[in-house]
Amino acid sequence: MSTDLPFNIENPRRIRSFVKRAGRMTPSQEHALKHYWVRYGLGLNQGPLNFVNIFGNNHPVIMEIGFGMGDSLSTMAATMPENNYIGIEVHRPGVGRLLNNLAIQELSNVRVFCDDAIEVMAQCIADGSLGGVQLFFPDPWHKKKHNKRRIVQPDFAQDIRQKLTIGGVFHMATDWQPYAEHMMEVMEPAQGYSNQAGEEKYSPQPDFRPSTKFQRRGEGKGHGVWDLMYQKHC
Repeated sequence: MSTDLPFNIENPRRIRSFVKRAGRMTPSQEHALKHYWVRYGLGLNQGPLNFVNIFGNNHPVIMEIGFGMGDSLSTMAATMPENNYIGIEVHRPGVGRLLNNLAIQELSNVRVFCDDAIEVMAQCIADGSLGGVQLFFPDPWHKKKHNKRRIVQPDFAQDIRQKLTIGGVFHMATDWQPYAEHMMEVMEPAQGYSNQAGEEKYSPQPDFRPSTKFQRRGEGKGHGVWDLMYQKHC
């Protein structure tokens, strides 16, 4: 595990999968970053990861990109101990909250990056090593001129596929219908994937994916929610 805190290092030229936003840290989040990072934190400087060494078992590893405040990730980890989880998030308040929840619940099947997911995949994740990748409620970039900034693009889909095991699933969810349509436009023709719900169909929200505060807020505004689950077959 990494003992180095990456939070004060700024290199905007390397940031490609997110936009960094300021956020106020609570005392508990600051405490968690200071005291629990050594237990749960991972860093790019570690290079390619050996999951068996990190988790002490050979359970499937699920990677979540952009876990927000981390509540759904900690819930999944607690309810599905048969899986290991790697969470990636660049915003310190969310990282601090997740670390705090992991420590309170004494969970041992989660590790955390505070880095760009693109760099994590390139430097730390072996090809064919992930049982699943989760991307829940990414920034939809509403304006048409910004659509090109959406993380779900053909090259990104193939980057994910390269890291998945055969049978591994790339699971996306969004509450913005135009982005759901964009995701499907990217994923339906993507080489090596099959839509688990059937051609050009959205999946029902699976029981294992908890509803988040963000999702409930969107539903309260009348937004729908769309899940897309694509399995790697080759």
